[in-house]
Amino acid sequence: MPDTLPDPLVVNSRTADASVDPQFLDRWSPRAFSPEPLDEATIMSLFEAARWAPSSGNEQPWIYLYATVPEERARFLDILDESNRIWVKHAPMIAFVVARLTLARNGKPNRTARFDAGSSWLSLALEARKLGLYAHAMAGFDLNKAYDSLNVPRDGYEVMAAIAIGKYGDPSQLDERNRGREKPSGRRHVSEFVFRGQLPTLTSDSTQSPHDSDA
Repeated sequence: MPDTLPDPLVVNSRTADASVDPQFLDRWSPRAFSPEPLDEATIMSLFEAARWAPSSGNEQPWIYLYATVPEERARFLDILDESNRIWVKHAPMIAFVVARLTLARNGKPNRTARFDAGSSWLSLALEARKLGLYAHAMAGFDLNKAYDSLNVPRDGYEVMAAIAIGKYGDPSQLDERNRGREKPSGRRHVSEFVFRGQLPTLTSDSTQSPHDSDA
């Protein structure tokens, strides 16, 4: 056994408490995007990564809708809350991920649809970093507008999140509030959410996250 432990992994001012691939610390959700367009091959690589995510029964209950040309981007931007619109407008690609809530094989409810769509999103986000891009997912949008503008049926489908995708841009283009938030966020310690055997009695603040909101 070595006399000394290896130096802790530090990426983006984030420090890992155990051995882990650097990609997990490297991925974060900035707001400063470059308007440089993404070529079609790059876009398809992102969705290819999303395609190979695991899902219960291999149902693959995710749908992605994306916009890159000005008219489409304007329509997608209109769905977002103003607090997100002011920085997403610089991103060259905007997408929405939708979960199909019923099983394709028999039409019954799919209890893991949202879980599986989330795994697909993470695959896309990690591939984005491999390609030198960033992906920032958002819940801040008008849900009714999303269903109507994106032509998503309200029965059996749920619009889960909006996503801004592109290369990192100039933080000085952000408003003062968002410039102050433009850094990778921390995480709760593993001991706060991993338990052996069974869940202990939780207090009201047991599941509170740090107040830095960039994912």
